[in-house]
Amino acid sequence: MTNAYKIAVLPGDAIGPEIMSQAVRVFKLLESKRDFSFELISAPFGAQAYFEEGKAFPDSTKAICDEADAILKGPVGLSHEASQKIPVEEQPERGAILPLRARYNTFANFRPIFLSSNMAHFSPLKPEIIKEGVDILLIRELVGGLYFGEKHRGVNESGQRFVKEALEYTEEQVRQVLVVAFEQARARKKRLHNIHKSNVLMSSVFWNEILTEVHREYEDIEVVHLLVDAAATALCLNPSQFDVMVMENMFGDILSDQGGGILGSLGLMPSACIGPNKAYYEPSHGSAPDIAGQNVANPYSMIGSVAMMLEMSFNMHEESRLVWEAMKNVFESGYSTADLSKSSDDITIVSTDRFGDLVMANLAELL
Repeated sequence: MTNAYKIAVLPGDAIGPEIMSQAVRVFKLLESKRDFSFELISAPFGAQAYFEEGKAFPDSTKAICDEADAILKGPVGLSHEASQKIPVEEQPERGAILPLRARYNTFANFRPIFLSSNMAHFSPLKPEIIKEGVDILLIRELVGGLYFGEKHRGVNESGQRFVKEALEYTEEQVRQVLVVAFEQARARKKRLHNIHKSNVLMSSVFWNEILTEVHREYEDIEVVHLLVDAAATALCLNPSQFDVMVMENMFGDILSDQGGGILGSLGLMPSACIGPNKAYYEPSHGSAPDIAGQNVANPYSMIGSVAMMLEMSFNMHEESRLVWEAMKNVFESGYSTADLSKSSDDITIVSTDRFGDLVMANLAELL
């Protein structure tokens, strides 16, 4: 069957399995409505994987991911107290997430920061700032910089403890993510915000040099240069000025979380991590162990990650659009979950499962 796809499903920790169970329903619905077949193979990943198998990213999971056409990953991690029971090198961020990115060179992280005008009430920003909604695509370099550089800690000759971490990029690492950003800008509004810190960091001077070279191939794109601290302020004061933003790894980690704050929750931000041969898709938020098992976490970011997979890995553009529309329709019909909203005359609070039911019913009608 030409439309058959194999997907590695990594439910993750805490609320991960709860929201994953809603997301995978999209595949089942598509199978019933379209000429597609999805083989979903579940595998342990994260803190629970360590407790069960002694590794946060077990070899068996690596094998499943290697064979898959794409990977759907839930959030990982436990509470601070529970994490202390895991050796530092096997804690999920170091022992699972970074090795996953490195294994498949998922160098381009797509994080859409989106609220329709009818969903603007989720944002903590004043209505006059956010009333038209927001539609930003933040592209973050994901396999270089401080997070992947050499790390060393010890005691120096004077007896002082010290730590040293290296920020490293090659020109190819920078160039490849900039090409992705320029291509996205060309497909959207032809405007690209380049976020850097070249007044202090030599790495940003280097980044900007490469950007100038790449820009020659995209002369139809307007480039706006903005220091990262100024960008943080501008995101709060006037987010609508941004369309596509590109930045190095740590800047992207921080500003995309700020984007979640603009939306009112990281629970409204799915993401895609794209490599040359394989991609994985995941919510931008953590595993929220404080609400695990309560059936209150909104599955929007997990279902949205499926929508991104359909479009970016499988070229199912129409099906992806309909998944987004179904979720938007549910929110705009006045339904939400307790982690995102409080009950009011205009909002009906439903459970994780019920929200999933509403999305699937809406999607079934659209398909």
